[in-house]
Amino acid sequence: MKNLFNALLLPLLLATGAAHALPIITLSNVGEVTTSVAGATTIDFNSGCGYATCSGDFALVVGSQSGKYAQPLGVNSQYLTVPKPSPTTKSATFTLGTTADYFGLFWGSIDSYNFISFYLNNALVASYSGRDIVGQFANGNQLSYSSNRYINFNFGTGAYDSVTLASTGFAFESDNHAFKKLVSVTEPTTALLFLMGLVGLALARRQVRISHRD
Repeated sequence: MKNLFNALLLPLLLATGAAHALPIITLSNVGEVTTSVAGATTIDFNSGCGYATCSGDFALVVGSQSGKYAQPLGVNSQYLTVPKPSPTTKSATFTLGTTADYFGLFWGSIDSYNFISFYLNNALVASYSGRDIVGQFANGNQLSYSSNRYINFNFGTGAYDSVTLASTGFAFESDNHAFKKLVSVTEPTTALLFLMGLVGLALARRQVRISHRD
């Protein structure tokens, strides 16, 4: 009976825990400046911000301005920069208008003081600095692909619905953001998981009663 209880309850526990899993981070091949993930929506900033909502401190720029921002290596069009024009940290938040299980961006001149954070329903899912992503190469080098790379965040069965970019220095430059909409769990599947949980609880109570009689 105990084995049956475990077999029924385990899928429910796995389904619950998976939603909180941290994303797997990968770097695309050197020189790639956009996503290769099938089905992903790309925002290239050539016609504006492109997200459902865009707020905070950011600018869409072309080229470089000394001491302010630098064009990401291999990018020759308008891109996004999150500046730090004052002693306080500057950040910008971009909401998708949906939930997604993948995010990608071409991150230019990656610095240790650049930060990317993911949220779901305003709750923090994960946050990383440039150093967390590329280690010692988070040195702001504008001319090396070691610090100019396309970064992929794969959430698996997890999800997010907004992303925040922040910088405590000049600046966080990026282009070609991409996200892939999360495929919702179907209602029958949700109902099945719920039913399995109820059955598991009932079996557990029965096992307790049998143990007490013994």
